[in-house]
Parts: sequence; C-alpha cells; structure tokens
Amino acid sequence: MNVLSCSINTLKGLYDISGVEVGQHFYWQIGGFQVHGQVLITSWVVIAILLGSATIAVRNPQTIPTGGQNFFEYVLEFIRDVSKTQIGEEYGPWVPFIGTMFLFIFVSNWSGALLPWKIIELPHGELAAPTNDINTTVALALLTSVAYFYAGLTKKGLSYFGKYIQPTPILLPINILEDFTKPLSLSFRLFGNILADELVVVVLVSLVPSVVPIPVMFLGLFTSGIQALIFATLAAAYIGESMEGHH
Repeated sequence: MNVLSCSINTLKGLYDISGVEVGQHFYWQIGGFQVHGQVLITSWVVIAILLGSATIAVRNPQTIPTGGQNFFEYVLEFIRDVSKTQIGEEYGPWVPFIGTMFLFIFVSNWSGALLPWKIIELPHGELAAPTNDINTTVALALLTSVAYFYAGLTKKGLSYFGKYIQPTPILLPINILEDFTKPLSLSFRLFGNILADELVVVVLVSLVPSVVPIPVMFLGLFTSGIQALIFATLAAAYIGESMEGHH
C-alpha cells in the first residue's frame, strides 16, 4: 500500500512539474487546454528543419552517396550503432524512435544558440529552444517510459513484471520507484542543462557583449550535442534493459 501511495505521489509530482514556469509564456487555448504557444512554434520550426533538410538531402539518392546524403547516412549509422550497443541484436525496430529523439533534441538544443529567436516579438514571453521548457522535456521523458514498458511487455508479456522482485522481493519498492524516477531524471537533466546554458549566455551578453560570450556559446553548442546523445543513449539503454531483464 505504501509502495502504491509513493508511486501515485511520484506521478502527481511529475504532473505538477509540467506546470512549472520559468519566465513569462505566450498561451494558446486549444479546446479546454491551455498550452505554451511559443513552445509549439519553435517545435514546429525544428520539425520543419529536420523534414526539409532530410527531403533535400535524399531527393535524388545515389548509389555512392555524396554531400547531404552522405551526411545523413553517417548520422543514421551513428544512431544505429548507439541503438545496437544499448539494446542488442533486436535494435532494428527501435532505430526510428532513438533517432527521432536524438535529432529532435539535438536540433532543438542548437536552435536555442544559433537561431535569432529574440527578434520575433510575442504579446507575452519570448521564443527559445523547445527543450528550454520543462513541458517538452517531460513529454520526451514520458514517451521514453512508454517505449520501454511497451518493449518489455511485447518481448516478455506479463512475466515482464517479474523483474520487480529480482534479485529479491525485498527490493520490490525500490524497483517500482526506479521506473517512476527515470522520467524525472531524464526530463530534469535535459531541461536544467539547456536552461542554464541559455541563462549564462544571456547574462554574459548583457554584461560583456563583445568577446566573452563567444567561447561560452561554442561550449554551449558542445554540451547541447552531448545532452542529446545522453538522452538518446539512456532511452536506448532503458529499452534494452526492459527487453533483457533486470541488471
């Protein structure tokens, strides 16, 4: 009963976290829901960049790839290697999911540093990287949770839940809480790093607008890419763990 109560409280906490606001926001009313309009705008821009660049790069595929096709094939090979390393031989069906996570987060993170969002004025708030909003990172983390539960149940059926009493039933509460805390760690890690990076750049630009912010921005681009890789790697690792059992 205590375990169930803790799990419910953890889920309620995750729901409450999705309402956390940093700064002002531009809201849209969609049906009976209030959503952050600027997050949808920047997310659509990121999706358009990904779809547009992929379409242009592979519109005339060549047997011997060159240019954009060669770059995208390299990216695909990299994502396949990450997926295979973490998931194992059954990685194939999960490459699109891991790849989508990696590319969306990577481009979102870089868009915060490279795209001039600030020149677009909104009635309230301002545009920033989609991953600069806790709602986006929580949504990505919850998608990852759904994915690894689906992977485990598809592979093992109801016997998947046997992992919660391994290696001993005494660890049942800890094993249950572990699955509920995974999306918390994923979402906060990504959100905190991207928000902190953008805040540091804004502060430095306001204090020393010429030279100092430039190396910090390059460092931000590097860490943004690392955060995308960490998220995708952990997502693949969780999926692989759910398919192979507790370890």
